[in-house]
Amino acid sequence: MSTVPTTQAPASPIALVPAREHFRVVLIGGGTAGISVAARLRRRGVKDMAIIEPSRQHYYQPMWTLVGAGVARAEDTVRDEARLIPRDVRWIQDRAVEVDPVAREVRTAEGLRVGYDYLVVAPGIQLDWDKVRGLREALKTPSVSSNYDFALAPKTWDLIRGFQGGTALFTHPATPVKCAGAPQKIMYLAADHWRRTGKLSRAKVIFGSAGKAIFGVKPFAEVLQGVVARYGIDTRFQHNLVEVRGDKREAVFEVTRGEGGQEQVVIPYELLHVTPPQSAPDFIQRGPLAHQQGPSKGWVKADKYTLRHPDYPEVFALGDASDLPTSRTGAAIRKQAPVLVENLLAVMAGREPVARYDGYASCPLTTGYGRLLLAEFDYDGKPTPSFPLINTLQERHDMWLMKRYGLPRLYWGFMLRGLA
Repeated sequence: MSTVPTTQAPASPIALVPAREHFRVVLIGGGTAGISVAARLRRRGVKDMAIIEPSRQHYYQPMWTLVGAGVARAEDTVRDEARLIPRDVRWIQDRAVEVDPVAREVRTAEGLRVGYDYLVVAPGIQLDWDKVRGLREALKTPSVSSNYDFALAPKTWDLIRGFQGGTALFTHPATPVKCAGAPQKIMYLAADHWRRTGKLSRAKVIFGSAGKAIFGVKPFAEVLQGVVARYGIDTRFQHNLVEVRGDKREAVFEVTRGEGGQEQVVIPYELLHVTPPQSAPDFIQRGPLAHQQGPSKGWVKADKYTLRHPDYPEVFALGDASDLPTSRTGAAIRKQAPVLVENLLAVMAGREPVARYDGYASCPLTTGYGRLLLAEFDYDGKPTPSFPLINTLQERHDMWLMKRYGLPRLYWGFMLRGLA
């Protein structure tokens, strides 16, 4: 099955457009959320749309865990953005830098002013490497990597297979991140590789996480605690990475103790895999669409059920930059996109939005080579299995095959075309 439509010519970015443009629907972001929504709207007959997206390439990021584990190739996770823009949707290859919801206008880095009747906000999430002192420099050393970067994921595999023993440290930051399970997935795969190659007995595997538990949904956390025990992993919770001293191979954590007290702890390492702090893009954080205070500060406001902005009724949001209280995963977007489209179409027709998103998210947790725990849950933390005839509260080989082969086909061939 071809994963890229062959019946349409590649979209071309708009290189020279007037200083002002206006569209019926403007979408900020040409990632998973933006492309999925645009494709669904186009299939429902909506015309006069534009996507504002600076990147020429589109990445299937969930596969980077397997790239870092040596079972997938980085080059297989990327496609040309031009091939994915739906037919008749204008591509403005530029970066959004400001939204004026009163004027109903998006301003770009190149000075364009793009007007809209309706706006879909899906700019994705940014990686804040500089929030950890010394991290950028440390990533250039031979002992530090991160699967959260396309260019670094192959390095992770080099580190894992070249590891001869000592402390292998894996981190999870205090901020929300893309796929909250990813920081520990690569840890389990690394431990399994060392078990298979006889090196695990020489390794001290440490998980330094700013969180309070291995996973936020109890039934799946109980399974993962068994995985942690199987590999002999030392879990250190409420440990937030604040500095990496690459020249000394030391990681510095800010540790929360009882009654809110904090201290710094230094952990030497031979191998370090870092998950960087993450946040909504800067223009979102400082703009009027985001919360300006409270625990959701900096994230785009969106009604958790309808995905409509509470202050600006012509604005909708989904995906990683939204304040939706669920995991930031592609599976969550797959359930958000049809709800948003139904509600946007209703508003465009003068009706109230009635479609509801229940908070569904899915995290396929690789617990070893050939084994995967599929964690599916809703806003209430209740397991919501998509496969009712099988037990997804256990590590399964068939779920591994689904992640390795089935989900990429679903993503490229169906989800981004508005078909799933």
